Amino acid sequence: MTIDEKVEGLIRPEIRALQAYHVPDARGMIKLDAMENPYSWPEELKDEWLEVLRQVEINRYPDPAARALKERLRAALAAPADAELLLGNGSDELIQIVLLALARPGAVALAPTPTFVMYEQIARTVAVRFVGVPLTADFALDLAAMRRALAEHRPAVVFIAYPNNPTGNLFAAADVEALIREAPGLVVLDEAYHVFCGESFMDRLGAFDNLLVMRTLSKQGLAGLRLGILAGAPVWLAEFDKARLPYNIGGLTQASAEFALAHPAALEAQAARIRADRDRLYAALGAMPGVRAWPSRTNFILFQVQGRAAADVFTALKQRGVLIKNLDGPGPLQDCLRVTVGTAHENAAFLAALEKAL
Repeated sequence: MTIDEKVEGLIRPEIRALQAYHVPDARGMIKLDAMENPYSWPEELKDEWLEVLRQVEINRYPDPAARALKERLRAALAAPADAELLLGNGSDELIQIVLLALARPGAVALAPTPTFVMYEQIARTVAVRFVGVPLTADFALDLAAMRRALAEHRPAVVFIAYPNNPTGNLFAAADVEALIREAPGLVVLDEAYHVFCGESFMDRLGAFDNLLVMRTLSKQGLAGLRLGILAGAPVWLAEFDKARLPYNIGGLTQASAEFALAHPAALEAQAARIRADRDRLYAALGAMPGVRAWPSRTNFILFQVQGRAAADVFTALKQRGVLIKNLDGPGPLQDCLRVTVGTAHENAAFLAALEKAL
């Protein structure tokens, strides 16, 4: 038996049919493809942080419950007193934990699409059927279609990115609330971009026993830490905690996140700067011939090129040292690209390269 035959005989067909998540090599590029905060900490803050890391007992396992960090997060996120927190190695691990716990035979995960690709990717890896419900032409929730899908598929979980990725818009709160009320299973509201929009359902956790709110510190300049947070009723999170691997949040991550949360002014100043630069970048894109840009409540902007294929524009930008995300495909994202809001210098370089590419 050849190795290919062994792979075919042992690896689940669902896994073999997938493509691994691809992260392009960005070395030497202006990197505007991954919704990262482009700013580092001031040097004096870095020095304080490094002193904190010196105290971490790297030879010991970290606190498996990350108790000190959770208390910091509870205050920073304004989580209700009766809610519990579950931490993950990024939001991706939390999505995986939820889906693993719900992966009974025939279980369905549902989301409005286009949306964050990892909802479907992870669902398929754990043998949960994924159902996507298309957004309207202006990227709003199609409430009637969502209601039909809830009735037909009876999903164990509905994922809603709030604001949505990759479209950048914030769904109407009344529509989201209607879906939470009518969903037969859980609703995970993914608020990864909360810091850029200010809208949240965190204070409504107590009103809905099927609601979970997910956050991350990645978009606040801490993407390298890989820290995601899930908030919800203790009875749900106690079950999900059984699917969490022990010590999943390392000691260096716990210490670093605690330190960062003790300096909220630095994080908020960067977020405010990004929000202002986002608005300037959106205005510049809107004034550019051959470009249609959509308003954003995140730290990225979705735009469509006209008169030239998106793949050609993407390649031309890359040749000029600027890396963004090519979302081109059939449907509402045809000829669409997504650019992360960078520094003022990076944004100017992107706009100059885009003008030449068009």
